[in-house]
Amino acid sequence: MPYAVVTRELSKSFANCQALDKVSIQIEEGEMVALLGASGSGKSTLLRHLPGFVTSNSGEIDVLGQTVQSNGKLKAGYKQVRSRVGFVFQQFNLVNRLPVITNVLIGLLYETPWWRSLFMQFSVEQRQKALEALSSVGIEQTAWQRAATLSGGQQQRAALARCLVQKARVILADEPIASLDPESSRKVMDLLQQMNRDNKCTVLVSLHQVEFAVRYCPRTIALNAGRVVYDGPSAALTPELLAELYGSSASELFATPPDALFGFQAKNPPHLFPTANF
Repeated sequence: MPYAVVTRELSKSFANCQALDKVSIQIEEGEMVALLGASGSGKSTLLRHLPGFVTSNSGEIDVLGQTVQSNGKLKAGYKQVRSRVGFVFQQFNLVNRLPVITNVLIGLLYETPWWRSLFMQFSVEQRQKALEALSSVGIEQTAWQRAATLSGGQQQRAALARCLVQKARVILADEPIASLDPESSRKVMDLLQQMNRDNKCTVLVSLHQVEFAVRYCPRTIALNAGRVVYDGPSAALTPELLAELYGSSASELFATPPDALFGFQAKNPPHLFPTANF
């Protein structure tokens, strides 16, 4: 099966901080994968590298079979790749003063003539697509409201509707539930799972709540201090394994008490990977 995302020896440093340290991962098309880690582990930095928002110090990135960047330089055609990648931000990244439907339609700017996109003029067909996307995520009634009037959970669902109209083949979600209450968090994760299942898109979602990784993502890639320390089944992420991976920082990864979450002992947990080698 072809790979949707591949990184090879990806490294990035800021001043004296090593944000990514030779990160190598492979994610197949159609997978739903959790990117797990405590604060400062490198999750957001890795996600922002994949569509070329940030350039690396060294290493390579391929998305949907095309090289996005190599050794700190963006490659020709990266904007075309980016048009097929939906990015969901922790802080929603909506334009508060614009109606919700316009925020969703921004996902279609790449296919809109420049003279229409300059004035945010979209066709009737495009507006219909946006309304259908809002209906799919359950907030069609908010279409003409200003984005600022929506709750956090509704704003995140509007961001997912933007990915739907974009027909994103890869969805990168950067801690999309970090600012949400438990019920809104479940709704957003349910939608990501549904988009993965129904639209066959690849989903890579960064989380710092292990219970959501276990519940929604068959596979988890765990980062610690910018390095891949685990890549395997989410079901094997027991409290004991997390304590071995993260030490005292493991407590950050639980929104609910570990004993209430893990009523089992994983059989034959996979080996740890101090670094991933492909």
